[in-house]
Amino acid sequence: MEQLKRKLNTQQIKFIGEETAFRSAVLIPIIQIEGEWHILFEVRSFTLRKQPGDISFPGGRVEDSDASPLEAALRETHEELGIHPNTIKVIGELSPLITSPSFVIYPYVATIDNQVIQPSYNKEEVEEIFTIPIKWLLNYEPYSHLVKIKIIPPSDFPYEKIINGKDYQWRTREMEEWFYDYEQYTIWGLTARILKHFVEILKNK
Repeated sequence: MEQLKRKLNTQQIKFIGEETAFRSAVLIPIIQIEGEWHILFEVRSFTLRKQPGDISFPGGRVEDSDASPLEAALRETHEELGIHPNTIKVIGELSPLITSPSFVIYPYVATIDNQVIQPSYNKEEVEEIFTIPIKWLLNYEPYSHLVKIKIIPPSDFPYEKIINGKDYQWRTREMEEWFYDYEQYTIWGLTARILKHFVEILKNK
């Protein structure tokens, strides 16, 4: 029991399945423009295979060569926006966003000097960048829509192992999708979920 206690107390994983999940990390970049704090966003390049034109935070997959999810977020920010990690001041970490046992995003919050943002960002990954004032976000009420997710087992699923077999009643899941409309931009999906969580933290007195 003492050995078990030591192992449980030294456990580092945040959730069951983290070690085998697809791990991604993003940075919420905060910059000051004319004395007012803004959050910087990217519009993903229209030539990308996955999610072209979507709005996101800088970030991407945690590679085996990354020492931590934070290092991955800083590396991706450098690759996408040309901002060197040494010029990024990390403020803190948000709770990870676990979309499923096989996919997790680690968000970090950091300040970036407006002077170091490069106009020549990586056009292969980023179509454009823009900012939204935090004051605007604090006063904006995002809206949501429910999306139903149906479970469809593969053809080789071992129905004979479970009660009711092929007549098993799989539970339909509902997912809340949030939307932020700012000027000509619409932020939704995982970026909106992370943004909403961050804004709620700011509103919490």
